[in-house]
Amino acid sequence: MSRSKLKKFEAIAARENVVQEGDAGFGTLAGKWREIFFKNDKPLILEIGCGRGEYTVGMGRLFPDKNFIGVDIKGARLYKGSTMAQEEELDNVGFLRIYVDQIASQFAAGEVDEIWITFPDPRPRDRDIKRRLTAPRYLDIYQQIVKEGGLVHLKTDNADLFDYTLEVLQERDVQQLKFTRDLYTSDLQEHTMSIYTTYEKRYLQEGIPIKYLQFKV
Repeated sequence: MSRSKLKKFEAIAARENVVQEGDAGFGTLAGKWREIFFKNDKPLILEIGCGRGEYTVGMGRLFPDKNFIGVDIKGARLYKGSTMAQEEELDNVGFLRIYVDQIASQFAAGEVDEIWITFPDPRPRDRDIKRRLTAPRYLDIYQQIVKEGGLVHLKTDNADLFDYTLEVLQERDVQQLKFTRDLYTSDLQEHTMSIYTTYEKRYLQEGIPIKYLQFKV
């Protein structure tokens, strides 16, 4: 491991806006994120597979009346988002370093108001289908922790992942499914929120349309 990565891991281990295994409070916040971590009763929104946390931080800037948690396992990536949130004194933004399939143990049933999945790895190989963040096993987890009527959003550049997700959702008969294969020319543009991840900027520059969908739990 490089010296740079080691320094980033050391930095996030000392930060109050990052929760990870080894922290005193790790595994004890289920049902208490608002009370203990954020110390308020505002709505709680997760970004799943948040990477560098650009979307988590961007939403935190736009919506000070809501709490945001970026979830990812890559500590070096979380360093970027947690640094931005710390420098901007965004006390409504936090990060949780875990594998996504562990989130049901970190949140109580119905504790989360909304989930965003932004530009996840499409996992194109057939043997990796179950690892896609919109595979049925993950959707089961989201539906467990999101309150009734809460929204789940997906943004992606990948047509195959998008079509796969639509097929899975239509088989599950989810509520109020809305989708577009070109977000920036659709009537769902409000959901861009003028937040652009590094990947999204690249895709838009290359002329790749951004696909978007949402459904209610």
